[in-house]
Amino acid sequence: MRFVYVLGLLCSLIFWSSCRNDFETVPSSGNLTFSKDTVYLDTVFSNIGSSTYTLKVYNNSKEDIHIPQIKLGQGELSSYRLNVDGMSGKSFHNVEILARDSIFIFIETTFDINSLPTDENEFLYTDQLIFDSGVKQQKVELVTLIKDAVFLYPQLFPDGTKEVLILGSGDNAVEIPGFFIPDEYLTFTNEKPYVIYGFAAVPSHKTLQVNPGARVHFHAESGILVAQHASIKSLGTPSSNKELMENEVIFQGDRLEPRFSDVPGQWGYIRLTSGSVDNEFHHTTIKNGMVGVIVEDSPAVFKNVQFYNHSNIGLMARTGTIYGENMVINNCGQVSLALQLGGTYEFNHCTFANYWTAGFRSFPSVLIDNSLETEDAIYISDLNKATFTNCIIYGNGQREISLFQHEGAAFNFNFRNSLIKFEDYNNEYAEHPLYDFENGAFYTSAIFNVDPAFHNSYGNNMNLTKGESGAEGIGLSGVTPFIDLNGKSRNTPPDAGAYEATPVKD
Repeated sequence: MRFVYVLGLLCSLIFWSSCRNDFETVPSSGNLTFSKDTVYLDTVFSNIGSSTYTLKVYNNSKEDIHIPQIKLGQGELSSYRLNVDGMSGKSFHNVEILARDSIFIFIETTFDINSLPTDENEFLYTDQLIFDSGVKQQKVELVTLIKDAVFLYPQLFPDGTKEVLILGSGDNAVEIPGFFIPDEYLTFTNEKPYVIYGFAAVPSHKTLQVNPGARVHFHAESGILVAQHASIKSLGTPSSNKELMENEVIFQGDRLEPRFSDVPGQWGYIRLTSGSVDNEFHHTTIKNGMVGVIVEDSPAVFKNVQFYNHSNIGLMARTGTIYGENMVINNCGQVSLALQLGGTYEFNHCTFANYWTAGFRSFPSVLIDNSLETEDAIYISDLNKATFTNCIIYGNGQREISLFQHEGAAFNFNFRNSLIKFEDYNNEYAEHPLYDFENGAFYTSAIFNVDPAFHNSYGNNMNLTKGESGAEGIGLSGVTPFIDLNGKSRNTPPDAGAYEATPVKD
């Protein structure tokens, strides 16, 4: 009896299911809705693939539907690529969407600007994503700005190996993907961006000159090495439009999409190796690397230079000789300014801050050390001079300076008319001679723990808020430069840091 009941129930279910239309679809009525009517794939370099962008297609009707055709307007000739509901291609048929449901379409592009019949450095590439045909046809626009660029990369040999650079010697030698920059590319202009793969080395006795308005982009784990007796001169000039920075030199990663504009660690570093000479950076922004610049037993001048969003260190020197003015460093995973193994340093009207929020930071904004400890030994060298005049050293940590002196070498430093954050709530450093803030040889008219009131420290806007900043009017007069990073004449007495205070704009 139970068998008959189950059999009858099963037959009823089969009969009932055969009468339903749940798994049948009707053609789209042309009333699809979309998450956006135009998909902007942002800017990409020629021959470099874009990120993947998403379009969501909604069926707001009460019926399960199918879209007879989804295709690219240019068909198989289109430089856009699609993935529709898990399938890749450029044309799709009878794509189903359940009632009150949606599907995702993923869109990418790669375009060779050299395929154009005209010689253009920028090209707005467009296409359409077409749904259905005739009176039911709907369209979504696809737009991408393609930039031409000069691509520099290691040579690929016939055996499949790539050109490498050898750093160090003997057992300490290390091979890294890289190449020496050919003579014809030793001047970077503003005509096209430059995109570097691997480490581009400036040959000995040569100079890499980076002209005003040049844009230099690095692929992941790439950078610039300046060899012994070689030089780099980044020669930006003031810009009339602070947002465009049309005359500034900019070093950054090669991802141009807006969401990558402030992402740290996208590339390696610029390294001035031991014995490089006459290095200069003027009106230059260096951002989004692992380390901005490494100075090794070499001279370097930094005027009106900004370092932002480096995953480790903004500016690192080991026995360097550095002069800096109107510098700003902010948002570094470890240290904004690291001066190790002694050296000679002079900084005027600089802002060394650190408001890193992407993880735990155990180091200060500024670290000064006359030694360097490795697994095998401790090396020491004289800190001949480290003077900070009219500077700001601040951040979201409690103590934003750290001083480490090895007794076997000189340790000469002075903070003059500068604003410093050093909160020692438990008096841990009260008896430490290097943190004796009453010692005029080390601290001259320095101010401590008064909010500099940056306009937006987490957004790298380190301008001072007029009427609120603790840095206003504390500077020593007569100290160069007399023009701040905004091109504004300094007051008498001047404000500390790279900027004179200004009202916050609404």
